[in-house]
Amino acid sequence: MPDLLPPATLAFSPDGTPWSERYGDVYHSRYGGHDQARHVFLAGNGLPERWQGREQFVILETGFGLGLNFLTTWAAWRTDPHACRRLHFVSVEKHPFRLPDLQQAHAAWTAAMPELAPLAAKLHAHWPLLTPGLHRVSLEGGRLTLTLAFGDARHILRRLMLAADAFYLDGFSPAKNPDLWSPEICKAIARLAAPGATLATWSVSGALREALAANEFELEKRAGFAEKRQMLVGRYRSRKPHPYPAPAPDERRAIVIGAGVAGTSAAAALAARGWQVEALEARDAPGQGASGNLAGVMRPLPSVDDNFLARLTRMGFLAALNDLQTLTAAGLPVRWGQTGALHLARDAEHEATQAKAVATLRLPPEFLRYLDQPAASELLGTPTARGGWYFPLGGWVQPPSLCRANLLAHPDRITLRCNTRIAEIRREQDTWQALDGQGKVIAAAPHLVMASGIDAPRFSAFSWLPQRAARGQVSWLAAADTPALDTLICGQGYATPLVDGTRVVGASYGLDDLEMNERVQEHAENLHKLNALLPDFAERIQPENLHGRVGFRPMSPDRLPIVGAVPDLTTRKTRRRPPAHPGLWCVQGFGSRGIVWSTLMADFIASLMSGEPLPLEYDLANAIAPDRFL
Repeated sequence: MPDLLPPATLAFSPDGTPWSERYGDVYHSRYGGHDQARHVFLAGNGLPERWQGREQFVILETGFGLGLNFLTTWAAWRTDPHACRRLHFVSVEKHPFRLPDLQQAHAAWTAAMPELAPLAAKLHAHWPLLTPGLHRVSLEGGRLTLTLAFGDARHILRRLMLAADAFYLDGFSPAKNPDLWSPEICKAIARLAAPGATLATWSVSGALREALAANEFELEKRAGFAEKRQMLVGRYRSRKPHPYPAPAPDERRAIVIGAGVAGTSAAAALAARGWQVEALEARDAPGQGASGNLAGVMRPLPSVDDNFLARLTRMGFLAALNDLQTLTAAGLPVRWGQTGALHLARDAEHEATQAKAVATLRLPPEFLRYLDQPAASELLGTPTARGGWYFPLGGWVQPPSLCRANLLAHPDRITLRCNTRIAEIRREQDTWQALDGQGKVIAAAPHLVMASGIDAPRFSAFSWLPQRAARGQVSWLAAADTPALDTLICGQGYATPLVDGTRVVGASYGLDDLEMNERVQEHAENLHKLNALLPDFAERIQPENLHGRVGFRPMSPDRLPIVGAVPDLTTRKTRRRPPAHPGLWCVQGFGSRGIVWSTLMADFIASLMSGEPLPLEYDLANAIAPDRFL
């Protein structure tokens, strides 16, 4: 079965130019890829002049290759004193390079172009695992965002959500790779073009010119680079409104209700984009509700068919991992352990399905492996009932510490107000207000983000939300009560390595059960699930001697998050999705996957609110949209 994402294989032509044996073509001109990028793609799109003085500028490239166009653009942008405040570079690549090959290829030309060497090194440090979908790389303190769209351009271009100001049409020649220059590709490019968008390419193929002209591009031939006599530039002439994104807001101020992992991650993502955020929390500290556990699980959930849940947890896991590494490098007080995570099968049929998923998806072994029962037992140093999925990069996170780190990431732009219970929200003119029980306005801003977990449906604008509270009780085991266990295990239940001398085991599940007190029966259930994963692991423990914690998780009917603009049901018409409340957003429905989803969903909502390219493809954005239930 073919890979979902076949990587490129590095080779060189006799003159030393990087070469693709798959397509029988070079990656850039033998006369210099750096000079080609400046002549064709930057100058052909009127850069750097066109991005100067702009709040943001978006470039879309159809073939990342070795990243030379990106590095050249980055170098020009960072040395331009009048450059746009934020630059988005989105690039599609069907066959990305593995990091060692990318480093080898870059080493061959950075000696001749030393100004690109430090930029290449930063790209290497952030190079993502080769998994399908979108990968965000934040550079230059968040002012430069590289979005790598790994997959076939014929499919992924139709699912991107952005408005591009400039296009770099690159890739192997139309004769070698006709799929990348087809009428379907040109149609997809036109869909993503902002009014007045430009394009540039070294190809002057007649079929390409015909397809672009048919999609409302005015074209012009210009002098090409080196041995290429001509190149092609174009401008999108259509004046029809672009469906996405909404215009960037004039005033970047927002209220976030809730200071758990969902709310604090959203606050941090907005603050990174220059927003002023007021975070309101009913309890006396952040991370005290569903985000208040000593430790939680961080691992994705694959599937043979790579469904929405699998894709979202994969992307969310990788985004969360990158965020944790960034917070740690910045010296912020997030606590986590990359211990690896082993998801054990519940029975023989499930184990066979897990093995099939690994064989089918062929994801990098650093991301996912299948271990049979003997291998799983050897990894843990204790007998297991079954084999299962092993995630080498997985582990545990302490949610309250993540909340604190999020708030401290941009202390000048985030104000936290605890012991602040909101009784009502309302919109007066163009401003959202949060009111206390006496009707006093506590906070006001043009935008409001609801991230209050199970509390959200009590507000009238969210009373329709089909979200239910799921009680979850975890049990705390002392170090002396069980054998050593240094890897996080999960399946039907989970157990963490020791955190501050305590092993967290959980969790029970009780839908619409709002009882706060611990129950011996649920401690017994947690022990039973643990012993089913690891036979006799906790056999000496009596449930009546245990203590733990009870939390309430906001569950959606389809177990996917509920993130996006909030529909206004007061204007609903028959057989139509209602329009959204202006400036009202939600980050809800995380269930038991708050750690895995918090970073990705925060990036999504902040991008949506700021009018930026989205970090999710169209089908995934629809799958989590609040109005999907209507």
